[in-house]
Formats: sequence, structure tokens, C-alpha cells
Amino acid sequence: MQPLSDERALWLARHIVPHEPALRSWLKGKSSLGFDIDDIVQETYAILAAKESIDAIRNPKTYSFQVAYSVILQQLRQSRVVPISAVADIGTLEAAHDDPSPEAALVARDELARIRTAIDALPKQTRQAFILRRIEGLSQQAIARRMKLSEHTVEKHISRGIKLLMAQFGRGGGHVARASDRKAARSEAAIQAKGLDNA
Repeated sequence: MQPLSDERALWLARHIVPHEPALRSWLKGKSSLGFDIDDIVQETYAILAAKESIDAIRNPKTYSFQVAYSVILQQLRQSRVVPISAVADIGTLEAAHDDPSPEAALVARDELARIRTAIDALPKQTRQAFILRRIEGLSQQAIARRMKLSEHTVEKHISRGIKLLMAQFGRGGGHVARASDRKAARSEAAIQAKGLDNA
């Protein structure tokens, strides 16, 4: 990495450092995603310091939040174990600024679409149980009543959903389930469901 120029250091001091408390506050509100706030802030500064040119940055605060957002997503992609809260909470992971760039909005929509695709690819009952528990916040007992299943079966569906999502995001998050993948997953689920129904 090239040494930090005086000009860049001055730009960071004037345009980024004053927003660090707001960035840390925003990151603290997302801490359920399992990242270290200091690591995200440090990596954000490193990226901004190493950026070839800052001429196109019109709103430094917005841009720094977008960089932090990208760092979090990258860490989640690279993580071997993704906290399930990341899957449920990532849709709320939006930078606290007034005017996001079209690029940032596109990135955010793309990431949310990947998560939705991953959840949509779950076998039907597994998806329903997962959504009712992790997104709607219902208890296993309430889900069992609604789905007309035993609590044990609901627990197995939720556990399977978590495992499938963790396996997908453990591959780096770049894999988007194809129709053939969904068909294979549903076939596997049909076979396993027979065992669950007998449980």
C-alpha cells in the first residue's frame, strides 16, 4: 500500500473523521450481524485512504457509510459461519444518510434480492417455518398450530432452513440458486419430509 499523502490525510480529517461517531452509532445498531465495529471502521478508513481518486465523491459521509456497508457484506460472504440474524436483519442494513447514490441503492437491492432468492429456494414447509420464526417472530408452538405440525417437526424445518442458508452463504454468497438447484433441494426435502412426518 502506498503511504498516505498529506492531501488525502487532510481530506479524511475534514470529511470523514467528523462522521465517525455517527458511523459507529449506526454500526452498533447492526451489531447483531456479528461483526467487530473497530474492524469495520478501520477497514473503511483503509479503503478510503487507498482509493486512487476521491474526485467523484460528492457526499463523503454517504460514501463512507456505503464503504462500511460493503465491508460488512464482504465479511458476511467470507464468513464460514453466518449468524442467522444476518439473514433476517440484512434487509434492514441501510446506511443512515439522506441521499444514497444510485449505485449504493443498486448494491443494496442486489444483496437483498440474493437473500430473498436463497430463502425462496428453501423447500416449501422449511421456508414457511423459517419465515414464521425468523422473520415474523412467532414461537415454535404458534408455528406448529398454524402449520398443523408437531413442534418437533417445526424445529427440524427451522434447523434445516438455517443449515441450507448457512451452506449457501458459506460458499461466499455468490451462488444464486438455479431452478435445477431448487428442484434438487425440493426433491431432497420431499425425501426428508417423509422422515419428518413420521417423527
